[in-house]
Amino acid sequence: MLIKKCWNSKDKIKMPAVCDSLLGDIEDIISEQDPKPQDLQFRRKNVIPKVRKRHSQKNVETDYDDPPSDSVIPGVQKIWIRTWGCSHNSSDGEYMAGQLAAYGYRITDNAAEADLWLLNSCTVKSPAEDHFRNSIKKAQEEKKKVVLAGCVPQAQPRQDYLQGLSIIGVQQIDRVVEVVEETIKGHSVRLLGQKKDNGKRLGGARLDLPKIRKNPLIEIISINTGCLNACTYCKTKHARGDLASYPIEELVNRAKQSFQEGVCEIWLTSEDTGAYGRDIGTDLPTLLWKLVEVIPEGAMLRLGMTNPPYILEHLEEMAKILNHPRVYAFLHVPVQSASDSVLMDMKREYCVADFKRVVDFLKEKVPGITIATDIICGFPGEADEDFQETMKLVEEYKFPSLFINQFYPRPGTPAAKMHQVPAQVKKQRTKELSRLFHSYNPYDHKIGEKQNVLVTEESFDSKFYVAHNRFYEQVLVPKNPEFMGKMVEVNIFEAGKHFMRGSPVSDARVFTPSITRPLAKGEVSGLTEEFRHALENSSESKACPSAERHKGPLSYRMAMQLPWQQGGGVLKALSLSVTLLAVLIAFYYRGV
Repeated sequence: MLIKKCWNSKDKIKMPAVCDSLLGDIEDIISEQDPKPQDLQFRRKNVIPKVRKRHSQKNVETDYDDPPSDSVIPGVQKIWIRTWGCSHNSSDGEYMAGQLAAYGYRITDNAAEADLWLLNSCTVKSPAEDHFRNSIKKAQEEKKKVVLAGCVPQAQPRQDYLQGLSIIGVQQIDRVVEVVEETIKGHSVRLLGQKKDNGKRLGGARLDLPKIRKNPLIEIISINTGCLNACTYCKTKHARGDLASYPIEELVNRAKQSFQEGVCEIWLTSEDTGAYGRDIGTDLPTLLWKLVEVIPEGAMLRLGMTNPPYILEHLEEMAKILNHPRVYAFLHVPVQSASDSVLMDMKREYCVADFKRVVDFLKEKVPGITIATDIICGFPGEADEDFQETMKLVEEYKFPSLFINQFYPRPGTPAAKMHQVPAQVKKQRTKELSRLFHSYNPYDHKIGEKQNVLVTEESFDSKFYVAHNRFYEQVLVPKNPEFMGKMVEVNIFEAGKHFMRGSPVSDARVFTPSITRPLAKGEVSGLTEEFRHALENSSESKACPSAERHKGPLSYRMAMQLPWQQGGGVLKALSLSVTLLAVLIAFYYRGV
């Protein structure tokens, strides 16, 4: 339980608002802005005492007021969700949308008509945080309720522009319904604790939560959170923390559930997939071999980003897995710089030779594999000769997928305190590397090939369907509704910088990898019979809520509790709330 203070705008008397939290959220109870005990003596003189009715029999005070006239029933409002950043963040956003929709809230794509904005942030680069900050300002200008999520508030919850706003931590997304409910009622709630089991940090919220997939054909599975590195430029580490992996059994079960809901492509994601399992006594190849056993014919698995140090010892097994017909021959391995001195300042824990060994080995053992990489331009201390080494690396390997990032110092990171490269130099290096990247066409030699491609989405301009071949290279195909979610054989007749275009062969066999009909767009996944029954009971409570509300926020929330929120937490929260209330009362009378 968390005791927070809120203001009643009508009488300006400070009233207590009670909301759930974890033990890890205690730090949010008393902040620097809260009044000290000695301040309360002065304020007490300006408060008009409220007359309370007393029961003469037991001399027990009661204060059961009717609900305020402007109160609302949670679970009926429209919510707009905006997510920035990586696929891990996207998965978190899908889980939060699913829980809210399952509870009765209406998820809308129209920000203007929404009652509440749920803003799911990214802290990797300054521009992403700037967009996040601007969205908060716009929401406040439009008088919208706001709940903040993602890595920005998790890493720095005490920033000035976050004050007074509700926050849902990256490991607390299974409690988003509670936070939204309290926010709609006018309270400010912050849940920032970590998931633990017997003192050991867990990968995060349960994987079997309700979810609304942005694309019903694609399931994003976070296999672990956090990492084992301490890169000097990285702010995400402050939010996601050290490595915490999900057990293999849970991940396999999540994959099975996804395929039973019509999914035909799975993305494995995390801050570093190569480090998976090191905290629980297993490893990435072991997980992948278990997963490929449950992938239906024609469905595909895409592996997410892995740093060089943790893939080196698994190269042989990884090559075998990436040659599997149901696994894309694709790997994202960020190099960041081709200068060993810069990599040392970044604390990347590998040298350029290690990166080249990974790439060369996989290119030899997995013919045609796509290697994607990242490069940071203008890291502190990067000299001209360091940058030229990076240019040579790109010239040598001609990466078909290259993410070029100008360095932005993130507050609180060691790199922000280093001697910075001038802004103009950073911009110039970014432009120079971009010109090199656009000077070659990686797909020209594939014109005339026949390829099997899996169609999963529509292009941004809505003119084509987007498919991917064996190497996760993008292929645009005609918008034939029969192709969506299918494996189709095409002739490649055109190639661009980032795509190819294909036309179906005349006698092409259209293969359906999904073992069942995919969910409709916006449909909630993971609604078990147990959950549906609990939801029906919750709906009955919402239909006549006044009696429950007279019992107070905690009792009402207990009555509305959802299956994934059940357990021993209520008793613990109740015990904690009584203790904290006693502490605050003691502080008050001590000041008096």
